[in-house]
Amino acid sequence: MSAPVARTYRVGRIAWFALIALQLAWHGWLAPPQAMPTWLLLAITVVPLLLPLLAIRDLRRALLWVGILSLFYFCHGVSEAWSSSAERWLALAEIALTLLLIAALGAGVKRRRTAP
Repeated sequence: MSAPVARTYRVGRIAWFALIALQLAWHGWLAPPQAMPTWLLLAITVVPLLLPLLAIRDLRRALLWVGILSLFYFCHGVSEAWSSSAERWLALAEIALTLLLIAALGAGVKRRRTAP
């Protein structure tokens, strides 16, 4: 029997899967790319988010990987929000999800007590 998953890690997992869903909806349906094949852009944006599924048995490790990867998605969201008014709401959603994911990771870290 496995230990219960902390609330912060549940929030992180939800943000992770929501980020995957956002990428699929954004680049596959809501605003498909004009200059490259849709499948290629989906491979570039979704596949990296799926790789941490290989470590899903250890949710903390998987979320750590996703947290590191989410820095790329945060930068992408900021650049799209700044440059594309038509896709700004999608970019802001991407920024919010990455911040939620990083906040959940930070809140889940157990701090060591230092000896006085």
